[in-house]
Amino acid sequence: MSTRYFGKAKEAHINPFMGFTSFQHFTDEALYSDIIVRPENHMCETEGLECWPIPDDVPQDGRAQGFYPEAKIAYFRVLWKEFEPIQGQYNYGLIQKLVDAAKRKGQTITFRLIAHSTRASDDVPDWLKELIPCPERPEGKRVKDSPTDPLFLKLFGKAIQKLAERFDDEPVFHTVDICLPGAWGEGYKLESYSDEDLRELIDTFLLSFRHTDLVAQIGLPWLVNYANTVRPVGWRGDGCGEPNHMLKRYPLLAAQIDSEIWKKAPVSFESYWWLSEWLRQGWDIDSIIEQTLSWHLSVFNAKSVEIPYELKDKVDYWLSRMGYHYSPVSFTCPDKSCPGKEFTCELVIENTGVAPLYEKLPLMLRLAGTQAFTFDTGIEAVTLLPGTSVKRFTVALPENMPGGNYSVQIGIAGISFATDAPACGDFYEVGSMHISDQEAKPV
Repeated sequence: MSTRYFGKAKEAHINPFMGFTSFQHFTDEALYSDIIVRPENHMCETEGLECWPIPDDVPQDGRAQGFYPEAKIAYFRVLWKEFEPIQGQYNYGLIQKLVDAAKRKGQTITFRLIAHSTRASDDVPDWLKELIPCPERPEGKRVKDSPTDPLFLKLFGKAIQKLAERFDDEPVFHTVDICLPGAWGEGYKLESYSDEDLRELIDTFLLSFRHTDLVAQIGLPWLVNYANTVRPVGWRGDGCGEPNHMLKRYPLLAAQIDSEIWKKAPVSFESYWWLSEWLRQGWDIDSIIEQTLSWHLSVFNAKSVEIPYELKDKVDYWLSRMGYHYSPVSFTCPDKSCPGKEFTCELVIENTGVAPLYEKLPLMLRLAGTQAFTFDTGIEAVTLLPGTSVKRFTVALPENMPGGNYSVQIGIAGISFATDAPACGDFYEVGSMHISDQEAKPV
């Protein structure tokens, strides 16, 4: 038996399913121009940024003003009226454009179909207004209400079902936000709806999206807990960074959510305003970062607004802890074996992030010589929680395996490890082994 030890190194590639998201953009596209929040705007400064497609008159000079991390997740919010402009007629082509672009860009999509935003042009479908009362935004106010007629949630639920019928089996259409009543689907005046109707809406998402990951708003902790009785569903908080949210609202709500959810499904946050405004407001950015990490943050939406270069070190640190970061510590395996035999390995691996990788991806072992043989170790990525894990597994060699010297390698498909072990595509060399042509026989 031999043991090799390894040091840490920054991942060679940005890993998928975690980190910052691009917002209403793909990762190498324009950034929104910096926006200074002014009280006289009644906090309506982002109206053109709230839904996709982006209006032509929105300034997008952000790349001349700052930076934004590369993102493997593209986050899009699309209005119900854009998806179902006429009752019963669905604009699948609009969503397909995003899916096709995501494939070209190498990103996955997190998607939210929203009933309405705040401004008049981002309202519920016109045909719905002919069926039930639909509130307008009060003069000078930031937020408008959703309709309270029970038909609102039933018809919106039908649109969700139709969205799932077309895209639930599409791999890059990876995550869907469970949308609640209120502007942007964040959950507002939820006391206007019965628990039964809200539960029925959650059931619609759960039953319609069977292959797509789901994330639920923190605003109703009992609904998050309820969804998790059916299957793992993550939670998200919109408005991250604002002091009242960080010090009061989120702690109160998070305390009511099952504390083990993060081990099976991701936690995500969306920025209140954007990081340049956090800086101008004088908010404690270090504290915000640490608090999100304490909740096991995997995904953060900074809204594709430029980030000042003076915050780059803080953002780099945030990204180095956010989500998963796998670093092999040591690997032990026999120096030799024979075709048809079994051997046992021990992997000590550290996750220096605050969450696991939630995809159903196994850790694989490969023996690479004149031929390559790949084996499933039976270790699922989601079991590699923050901290150090010791994993033992047994490998059965095929009877017809050629003899010779083999490189022993481990890896998870598409995932970059934070290690100085030599990389071999998706695998990392962690040992060597000689396979005898035949088992030695006693003389």
